[in-house]
Amino acid sequence: MSGRIVLATAIATFAAGAAMAQSSGDWTGFYGGLQLGYADIDTDVSGVDGDGVIGGIILGYDYDLGDWVVGAGFDYDWTSIDLTSAVKVEDVWRIKGRAGYKVTSQGLLYGVGGFARAGTDNLGSDDGWFLGAGYEQIIAPNISVGGEILYHEFNDFDSSGIDVDATTVQVRAAYRF
Repeated sequence: MSGRIVLATAIATFAAGAAMAQSSGDWTGFYGGLQLGYADIDTDVSGVDGDGVIGGIILGYDYDLGDWVVGAGFDYDWTSIDLTSAVKVEDVWRIKGRAGYKVTSQGLLYGVGGFARAGTDNLGSDDGWFLGAGYEQIIAPNISVGGEILYHEFNDFDSSGIDVDATTVQVRAAYRF
C-alpha cells in the first residue's frame, strides 16, 4: 500500500512540475500529438501529379536554451493521393531536426529539415529530404498548437527515373511532457 502512495505522489509531483514548466514557457521535454493538412505532389512527368489530405502523428524532444530552442522529432503521415490511375501515395515519414527562436515565452518560430521517406501502393518507396518552417504556441499547461509548411524532394523515385517534389501544409497539436 505504501508503495502505491509513493508512486502516486511521485506521479503527481512530476505532473505538477511539468505543468508549471510548460506554463512558464520552458520548452524542454518530450511531446507527442497529431497533425492534419494538405499535400501537393508534382513530378517531372507531364500530367503525373496530385493533391489531397495528409495527416498523422508527431513525436519529439525539445531543449530550451533560453531565447533559442533546438529539438529532434519523428512524423508519420497517412494519405491517399492519386498521381495517376495506377499510382497512389500512401504515406510519408520524416526524421527531423528543428531550431527556433522564442518570439514570446510561449511562442516559437522555427526552421526544420531532415530525412523523409515516401511510399506508394505499387511504385515502391524512396528516400528524400525536406526543409521548412513553422510556428508553435503553448496555449495551456502541456498543450501546444502550431502550423508547419514543408518542401520535400525525392530524386529518381525508387530508380524509376521520375523526380518527385511535394509541399505539405499542416496544423499540429501536441501534448508536452
